[in-house]
Amino acid sequence: MSLTAHEVIIRPVISEKSMDESQRGKYTFEVHPEANKIQIKAAIEELYRQEKVTVVGVNVLTTKAREKRRGTRRGRIVGHTSPWRKAIVTLAAGQKIEFFEGV
Repeated sequence: MSLTAHEVIIRPVISEKSMDESQRGKYTFEVHPEANKIQIKAAIEELYRQEKVTVVGVNVLTTKAREKRRGTRRGRIVGHTSPWRKAIVTLAAGQKIEFFEGV
């Protein structure tokens, strides 16, 4: 399956934990469910080529669907979140992505 860099990387994940990890050179992204580590590495290096980043490592995991409950006047509504795939990208020492620095 041939994916472009913009199809592989869906969005950066902005959370408390990912912001703490960005100080150590690890950045978290939501990625395409069928993208592999090689495609993710190439996409990050292509999307952030102005900053000349070098990807040292890529860890990929799929988050499981969780049950979400919501109460209304008529009773309880039960639903599920969608499972999604995320990648934790480690950059070479001393490199950073400027997008995460301003958040």
